[in-house]
Amino acid sequence: MTIDVGRYGIWRGKQGLGPEFAVEAEALGYGAIWIGSSPPGDLALAEALLDATDRIVIATGIVNMWATPAQEVAASYHRIVAKHPDRFLLGVGIGHPEKSEEYRSPYATMVDYLDTLDEAGVPVAGRALAALGPRALRLAADRTAGAHPYLTTPEHTREARQLVGDGVLLAPEQKVVLDTDAERARAVGRPFVDQPYLHLVNYRSNLLRLGWTEADLDNGGSDALIDALVAHGDAGTVAERLTAHLEAGADHVCAQVLTAGGADPLPALRELSAALGLR
Repeated sequence: MTIDVGRYGIWRGKQGLGPEFAVEAEALGYGAIWIGSSPPGDLALAEALLDATDRIVIATGIVNMWATPAQEVAASYHRIVAKHPDRFLLGVGIGHPEKSEEYRSPYATMVDYLDTLDEAGVPVAGRALAALGPRALRLAADRTAGAHPYLTTPEHTREARQLVGDGVLLAPEQKVVLDTDAERARAVGRPFVDQPYLHLVNYRSNLLRLGWTEADLDNGGSDALIDALVAHGDAGTVAERLTAHLEAGADHVCAQVLTAGGADPLPALRELSAALGLR
């Protein structure tokens, strides 16, 4: 893999990203910013973030295969890497059956999409695949630089590494709340987990595979589930939870900082950067 995303990155929805955020994230020492919430296929936001910075990698987490034709995103990919070689990673994924009226076989759709990216000249090393279950993880290992699992735990990371083998990028997302009050932290984190993820079959199936019960997943999620999916505590404690993914076999972990009332996440990212030794 020629794209160095570093050990720690930031996952943030496209609505909360802009050049100023990217400049500070780079200064804080993070290796990558993952653009969430299904960025459109023109990849204009990724280009703007790259234009504003010098080193940090920009990745999509993820371009939804149902929303953006592969040919469209391939053209955008080539435009961007011509300007910023080795600094852009195209993350793609299948989305959810509940969100797509024309949803068909997820696996067949992923294979067809990757085939089209091949035909359009998007290199294997320049793309990653959203993957949770064994079949998708193996596909990510075979057809892309690696996997970008979302809403997972270090236990999932450990199993995923065993499935994909060595030399394959494994870059999970981890939600975090910097707050030492557990009840307050759960109150911030639970809505982000419950809606929509605890109501989507692929995420529920993955959590059940990991040993959680239907009771854990219902009614907003049990406290134990929320604690597993949303790391909380002071910056040092949260840093340890991020590092647990690396110890379980991840190459890179991207933190999604959750805040009460949609507050600016940069103060927490500054604290976390210091705790991780990035500065």
